[in-house]
Amino acid sequence: MALAPASASLNRFFSFSPCRAPQTLISLATRSTTPRHFSSPFPFPFRPLCRCSTSSSSPPTTSTSTSTSTTTTTTNGNFFKELYLYNTMTKSKELFEPRDPTSKAVGMYVCGVTPYDFSHIGHARAYVTFDVLFRYLQYRGYNVSYVRNFTDIDDKIIARAKELSEDPLDLSARFCHEFHFDMSALQCLPPTYEPRVSDHITQIIDMINKIIENDCAYVVDGDVYYSVNKFPAYGQLSGRSLEDNRAGERVAVDQRKRNPADFALWKAAKEGEPSWESPWGQGRPGWHIECSAMSYAYLGHIVDIHGGGQDLIFPHHENEIAQSCAACRESCVRFWVHNGFVNVDKEKMSKSLKNFTTIRRVMELYHALALRFFLLGTHYRTTISYSNEQLDTASDRLFYIYQTLHECEELLSAEKRSITEEFPPPKTSECLIKLNKELNYCMSDDLHTAMVLAALSDPLKLMNDLLHTRKGKREERRLESLCALEKQLRVVLGLLGLMPASYSEVLQELREKALVRAGLTEAQVLEKIEERTSARKQKQYERSDEIRRELEVLGIALMDNPNGTNWRPAIPLHIQELQTAPS
Repeated sequence: MALAPASASLNRFFSFSPCRAPQTLISLATRSTTPRHFSSPFPFPFRPLCRCSTSSSSPPTTSTSTSTSTTTTTTNGNFFKELYLYNTMTKSKELFEPRDPTSKAVGMYVCGVTPYDFSHIGHARAYVTFDVLFRYLQYRGYNVSYVRNFTDIDDKIIARAKELSEDPLDLSARFCHEFHFDMSALQCLPPTYEPRVSDHITQIIDMINKIIENDCAYVVDGDVYYSVNKFPAYGQLSGRSLEDNRAGERVAVDQRKRNPADFALWKAAKEGEPSWESPWGQGRPGWHIECSAMSYAYLGHIVDIHGGGQDLIFPHHENEIAQSCAACRESCVRFWVHNGFVNVDKEKMSKSLKNFTTIRRVMELYHALALRFFLLGTHYRTTISYSNEQLDTASDRLFYIYQTLHECEELLSAEKRSITEEFPPPKTSECLIKLNKELNYCMSDDLHTAMVLAALSDPLKLMNDLLHTRKGKREERRLESLCALEKQLRVVLGLLGLMPASYSEVLQELREKALVRAGLTEAQVLEKIEERTSARKQKQYERSDEIRRELEVLGIALMDNPNGTNWRPAIPLHIQELQTAPS
């Protein structure tokens, strides 16, 4: 869709000198061992000034018509349906293509945490969402430069450090480490670059200088404020009018401001706070400027995807747009992508309601991959309701998946002859074709991970039939079918970030978490199994059933087989009854 020409009303507010290329960085971001050159810098989505454009906003179609092309080909020859992502700026799904299709390069910037405490499940949702997008873009053959920052100096960090009598930068460094631990447990891939505000003060000061030069900011007693009146498009992302906007959530209203909505680019130093030298005196950056400066430094003035939670749309991303455009009128974010909120027990997660749940606390009772599975079970833009019952269900489903794949792996590894997954029987081929089609269509339609998880049911059922039923065991080329199914399920789980390093290890970890939730040790469960076995031998069937039910209430299921009785984690009985009760 063609862009409207730059309006005269906007041009009279901006008198820009040409945008400078990003400064060469002394590599301070993690994982940045080799300097890279990018041709562009930060987020700007004001369409009249923006020279970049996204493609058609028409939603994807499931039509098989050949009149228009709906597939693209990667360098390895795989065919994919065209990728559509929801763009918050246009409030519609749009065809995603990189700004330079020939290079396959994609720049993605995701706003990171302010590390003053342990990360919560809202953070988990955001970074799992963009981890899946990162993986999927790579899966489609794109060369993705993924930048996720740390806001390691901020009012909240300073306040918390004072409470703990700790240096603010030491505090933030400690919680950056804790954040990495959580992300590793959730199997989120490390970003390409992970810059910190404290390492990019020079870049931030340079950008603020540029904004002042372009008459879009003013200095008051060592503070620097952005003047929102200089940017008529302010509010375009959030849909707010300038009159409706209030000061940012992290800033108190200052009577020195020309407009209450003006926000701080630089804050004058206060006693006992970290500060750096600047043209306006000692001070530190405001909340929003760091993301504009760091996305510019690593990706340039045109960014393909800028992501974060919906809570960042206003004021943070709205302010990023304004200040980035003030520094360089060609600044452009092609896609603004935001994930939805997390509710806890049907209420919005909030510290004031004391329903604030950290990732670390969740992992005391549940495996981190169960949390990831739960988060992927709802479309990323939809509000998700967190509860222990939901995690119990996710854990149970995950155990079933890994147990099936583990049994398949053990059977195949016991075979001495060579087994190939090529040319499986027709029934298996049809199942795999359907799975690949679902994967292609669902992921290319704005990352419908929940539908991909649902699509695993048929292949897993077929695998269990081949593994355990009499008919399945007699199927022609049974092992070839299992090999092909296991291989493709590995691909899907890997794309979703759910592929464990070892099936046996993750199954044992899931059992251990189930024991913690039940308040039992494995020895106690085995004692119950022995007691039940003895009761059955003595034909005390009522007692046998009581023992089974006692364990089921605690989320422990007993599985009888010809070799004896085993146990596995299960959904606690009261939750099962609620799930099966008539609505």
